[in-house]
Amino acid sequence: MGWKNTTERYGSVSIGLHWLMLLLFIALYASILLSGTFPRGSDSRAVMKALHFSFGLLVFFSVWLRLGMRLLSPTPRFEPTLSVRQQQVARLAHAALYLLMIAMPLAGWLALSAAGKPIPLFGLELPALIGENASLAKPLKKVHETVGNAAYLLIGLHAAVALFHHYVRRDNTLRKMLPERV
Repeated sequence: MGWKNTTERYGSVSIGLHWLMLLLFIALYASILLSGTFPRGSDSRAVMKALHFSFGLLVFFSVWLRLGMRLLSPTPRFEPTLSVRQQQVARLAHAALYLLMIAMPLAGWLALSAAGKPIPLFGLELPALIGENASLAKPLKKVHETVGNAAYLLIGLHAAVALFHHYVRRDNTLRKMLPERV
């Protein structure tokens, strides 16, 4: 398998980034849920939140690599071919996923910046995107949470549709995103 996409299947970079993003989303969700199990102000809660922020920033940086791969190489064909309407829905769903993978971490980064909090990335501290603004911090946090919930819903739908294509339609939708069997 080559590193670039072909018209038949995704390349190793696209496949790796796709499954890395899934792992990052699982880690994001788990870390923010776990943070709520620890008392406010505790070191354990702070660690979970820092991990959540760091994983979110990895999503933000990784999505640009994924977009670059989409621009540099072809998108594999569906076999058997989908209807024009189904192809349009697939393109719209993927565009929404990419938009959410950009908007969610960006809103989180902006919310932390507005709250005057550090922006952690695995021990490093990134610069604030905007100046401290307490009246803007809460609405930005709400946008981040709302976009996050929409993203988790769309990711679940994306997985369900992939499984439908694989087990019901028996097409190549899921197979072209799995590593090749040797």
